[in-house]
Amino acid sequence: MKISKKAEYALRAVTAMSRAPLGTTFSIQDIAQREHIPLKFLEQILLALKNGGLLRSKRGVGGGYQLNVPANQLTLRQVIEPIDGPFDPITCLQALGRPQHACECGIPGGCALAKTFHGLSTLVQGWLSGTTIADVIAKGGAGDDVSFDI
Repeated sequence: MKISKKAEYALRAVTAMSRAPLGTTFSIQDIAQREHIPLKFLEQILLALKNGGLLRSKRGVGGGYQLNVPANQLTLRQVIEPIDGPFDPITCLQALGRPQHACECGIPGGCALAKTFHGLSTLVQGWLSGTTIADVIAKGGAGDDVSFDI
């Protein structure tokens, strides 16, 4: 199981932005270049994060994106879910606990696999909710620091 490349890029962009003071404005082009993210892909990612409330945009000269949430309050789950959706390792989890819905195997309310994988889903979502961008930054070395100053 892997997170999508899009979610990985979102994490890289937000981590880079989080290294600067809250309220710093970043141009899409600058982030794309420094983080080696395709520009068109990054535009979609930042728009999704803006729609999720994590970023705000600033128009005009000197415009770009700003973080709305400090790194120590911004969880990996908050960044990943607007891009990939919730962590559901099997589709049957969507029917779990909902008797009016059947999973792919036809069992109303979820099958034994759904009940089993629910534990994994809970663990992963808990870990993603308990791990912040500040935790990611703390694990980086001096070579991870990127300056956006001109």
